[in-house]
Amino acid sequence: MGSAADQGQAFRDKLPESLPEGLAEAIRTTAGEIAELLRAAPDTGAPVPGLTWTVGEVAAHLVQANALMADVAAGRPQVHGDGTPQGIAAANEEGLAAFGERAAEPLAALIVSHAAACLDAVAGHPADETLMTPMGPMNRVVLGSYLLTHMLGHGYDLARALKRPHMVDPARVRLALPFMIQAMPRVTDAAATAGLNARYSVRLWGGGRFGVTFTEGTAAVDHELPDRPDCTISIEPVTFLLMALGRSSPVGAMARGRVFAWGRKPWMGPRFPAYFKAP
Repeated sequence: MGSAADQGQAFRDKLPESLPEGLAEAIRTTAGEIAELLRAAPDTGAPVPGLTWTVGEVAAHLVQANALMADVAAGRPQVHGDGTPQGIAAANEEGLAAFGERAAEPLAALIVSHAAACLDAVAGHPADETLMTPMGPMNRVVLGSYLLTHMLGHGYDLARALKRPHMVDPARVRLALPFMIQAMPRVTDAAATAGLNARYSVRLWGGGRFGVTFTEGTAAVDHELPDRPDCTISIEPVTFLLMALGRSSPVGAMARGRVFAWGRKPWMGPRFPAYFKAP
């Protein structure tokens, strides 16, 4: 058996060429950093700020989610809730109840191995094939972005719980954008957007952008910006992801100068996060 460095290089040599540059490496690195957090955790029974789960439960959820995405990437459809935030949350709780492992080392190893299995499956199948996922149909490129986004959100949770630096950075946030853009219409809060007609341009500092158009409350999200937006939002990338995942307050972000809004109707900027409900 080769050294850990040799094994790491062999893994990088197998990274799927079908994914956008940097995505596969970001998935591998994020899984590894989450595993390191867990292995250094003094107590997996510790609570996680902002969640009802413990460190061990968050890790167990990551194991299950990574395994599910590896199955989906391999062409084995999996049912997990009904696609709504509430349905996915209920399925998450059911899954945790059926999976009893809470020890750090086995959970860390499984998070890494299932992420690797997902990358292997992506490498062995057509990248543009449509797959059914808990967040609706998507191809394997968007699925890879989904896997990364999910690990970043819960990796952040674990880092906060364990008082360690988190792994969310601007480069990884930009790699999460394909999933975020595709998922946003599915997590629109119908009650909050009822009757809304508005056009938003969202620009991430340093690169990355998308447009959101609401027509009678229905959201359409696109990589291109809309003509004559009502409101343009400029936001620091890490703040954007944490806010989108419900880990950061819009009010706090604005107070810290991490997000700005301007345009014909700049007052619409602070309302934007409330139009969506993270699963």
